[in-house]
Amino acid sequence: MESTSNGVRSNCKIAFFGTPNFAVVILKELKKKGIGPGLVITAPDKPRGRGMKLTPPPVKVWAEDNSIEYIQPEKLDSEFIEKLKIENYKLFVVAAYGKILRQEILDIPKYGTLNVHPSLLPKLRGASPIEGAVLEGEKETGVSIMILDSEMDHGPILAQEKIKLNGQEKAPELENKLAKIGGKLLAQTIPKWIKEDIKKIEQNHSLATFTKKITKDDGLIDPNGDSEINWRKFRAFYGWPGIYFFINGERIIVKDASLENGIFKIKRVLPEGRKEVDYEIFKKSI
Repeated sequence: MESTSNGVRSNCKIAFFGTPNFAVVILKELKKKGIGPGLVITAPDKPRGRGMKLTPPPVKVWAEDNSIEYIQPEKLDSEFIEKLKIENYKLFVVAAYGKILRQEILDIPKYGTLNVHPSLLPKLRGASPIEGAVLEGEKETGVSIMILDSEMDHGPILAQEKIKLNGQEKAPELENKLAKIGGKLLAQTIPKWIKEDIKKIEQNHSLATFTKKITKDDGLIDPNGDSEINWRKFRAFYGWPGIYFFINGERIIVKDASLENGIFKIKRVLPEGRKEVDYEIFKKSI
């Protein structure tokens, strides 16, 4: 069986499941190493913005730009499963797809289904490991390449890479950093996995911690509350959903803040329906 220069067998067809920018960064890293998917599965277009314009997910845009076949199934039904079986994909790769793949799907490819998870499993399983690392005040985090099974982020680990955290990182920059690391680590792992040149390490499930899906409500803070908690929330929810508080029933969105000598300081705010302004100026207008 022939192998390409990257060590992946030439007839090892890969299908990639992913949706947001995190997955795009990983796809770019794979492409650099000559490991490209034959098919991309991503989420359907969704209405976004004030005009609720139908917007494609970042992975779809990347697939179109790179002339790679993609599908956007509303449901992972029998028709979808049959398509994957007929195409005879040998390996599935998942990175922030947004839907849980049931065992029937995981069992299709010969080499199983690998997942890129941005935490040091078994810590921070679930939907928001990057935000979770910031919220928990972790001193380190990283990326795990794992085999998906029927339970959430539960399967054996093939590779991990660790990074230190300094307590200043915002979630978007941390996401981009971990995605790049994850893409490179995945590109190193896939050839070893296919050649059976890597060991599976079972997770210590007794040490597992879990994260939840973030909602807009999570961004609510008490501006006079615990400074460290507010600072972590500001960094974890930077971009979306953001942090906010209410004054006289008006939502005040925090656009910039800092932690100075252990004190959380709000610098700029966006009062609902108004323009962004320095917080000190805003307080004088209340």
